[in-house]
Amino acid sequence: MWHLLSDPDTGFHDLGADFYDTRIQPDRKKRNHVRRLEALGYRVTLEPAA
Repeated sequence: MWHLLSDPDTGFHDLGADFYDTRIQPDRKKRNHVRRLEALGYRVTLEPAA
């Protein structure tokens, strides 16, 4: 924030609300969610939605 305020030539470009959601691969996102649930003590079984 300090860099944006101290340099008048610096501009801010908003990347959008879903920037990180669209950058992560679906398989990676699924694997991360499964790991987090298993760390909480759950046994996870995934089935494709019909």
